[in-house]
Amino acid sequence: MNRAKVYLVGAGPGDPGLITVKGKACIEAADVIIYDYLAAPALLNYARETAEIIYVGKQAGDHTLSQDEINALIVDKYKSNATVCRLKGGDPFIFGRGGEEAEVLVAQGIPFEVVPGVTSAVAAAAYAGIPLTHRKLAATLAFVTGHEDPHKEQSDIDWESLSRGIGTLVFFMGVKNLPDITQKLIANGKAPNTPVALIRWGTTPGQQTVTGTLANIAERVKQAGLKAPAIIVVGEVVRLRESLKWFESRPLLGKRIVVTRAREQASDLVRRLADLGAECLQYPTIRVVPVDDTAHLDQAIDSLNKYDWIVFTSVNGVKYFFERLFETGRDVRALNDLKTAAIGPVTAAKLLTFGLRSDIVPENYRAEAVVDAFRKEKLNGKQVLLPRAAEARPVLPVELRSMGAEVDEITAYRTKNVVDNAEQLIKELSEKRIDLVTFTSSSTVKNFKSLLPPETFEKLIDGLTVASIGPITTDTALELGFEVDITAQTYTIPGLCDAITRHFTG
Repeated sequence: MNRAKVYLVGAGPGDPGLITVKGKACIEAADVIIYDYLAAPALLNYARETAEIIYVGKQAGDHTLSQDEINALIVDKYKSNATVCRLKGGDPFIFGRGGEEAEVLVAQGIPFEVVPGVTSAVAAAAYAGIPLTHRKLAATLAFVTGHEDPHKEQSDIDWESLSRGIGTLVFFMGVKNLPDITQKLIANGKAPNTPVALIRWGTTPGQQTVTGTLANIAERVKQAGLKAPAIIVVGEVVRLRESLKWFESRPLLGKRIVVTRAREQASDLVRRLADLGAECLQYPTIRVVPVDDTAHLDQAIDSLNKYDWIVFTSVNGVKYFFERLFETGRDVRALNDLKTAAIGPVTAAKLLTFGLRSDIVPENYRAEAVVDAFRKEKLNGKQVLLPRAAEARPVLPVELRSMGAEVDEITAYRTKNVVDNAEQLIKELSEKRIDLVTFTSSSTVKNFKSLLPPETFEKLIDGLTVASIGPITTDTALELGFEVDITAQTYTIPGLCDAITRHFTG
């Protein structure tokens, strides 16, 4: 018996944060995901690794599959006993052909559910600072296609009623027909000075808004070079944009920023940059993995009672040490008599999740800061455990030994080069479509450079703005031939984001 089902899911207007909770759950559960041109690619990160992902995007003049072929594909995948998520931009039942797909499913006797999405009409207008209804300005609202089926014998649009009886009009897919739309509205009684806004790529970092009136908007859009996809908003509510626009006022709007940090650690940096308006391109250059041979780490864990201090130099050090501690059948009580030190507040916060408050927390992410903090401690003859990366700098153990401590350096994890999507990264760089690249460690710099062909390295990075999390990373970047424009004064992710914002805002 086939227990599969088809979900017609609204992906929302472009900002992946606007997916519904149920929509996300459908993506996570699907065996097959069939997605559109307007569905945010970031949503595919929720898919299972085993899911089959099929692109069926349709743009003007470029249809990957016809609608009939898409319908047949959905049916075929369901009949192979797959749960299908049909991921559609906006809402599936608002100019999304979801109704046509549902009719096919009904005819085939296929069970389905519709998961509504945030429609671009509402979201793009809101992100442009335009409320579609307003108690003083608009009590009625209409959604209208700006691109009717060309095979119809006559239009279904009552232009006279729209022009005279509706407060706010929102046209979908109407950029190409904008001159015709404005002329018909004026001809049917809409005042030529009625405000109009076109919003392209609404809710995304590429959002662009052009305003005018029915009389001049077509010329303004032509001058701005604004093309589809965009929605058209007509009505007095457009005047509110001047005071209510918020999204396009963010300092990094439209900046395309490469994040090279390991994917599992990049979320905080990506979130902060996105909140500032940037479009984040994730090209992780490293992947953090546990060590293949845990013998030395296990030996240190077996001998925890001999140590006086345990020093964590990163969140990863905390994570992989405790994972191995638990795998050996122990818990945090094994560290009962140890004092702890952590480089930086984030590492200390990670340690606190295991119930341990660090005795030493330097303010920044440099080994030298830990060394300075330890100068107040009596370390002569003290045993120090240092679980960290295989590639870590030698500064910390060398300095602690010079103070009289006996230091056991134990490899708790290592980093591996990531070469996924190197070809796409090179393409983006060669087309000069990247505004800035971020480096959060020396290893991200080294591995980023390793992705670029040596013979074209200088050409690819020419004019590229580089941001570094601190002076050690900056030194590595300079040694490898990068020009570093931004070095964070506080060696943290918030400090890096602040430095980037200052750079772009002056």
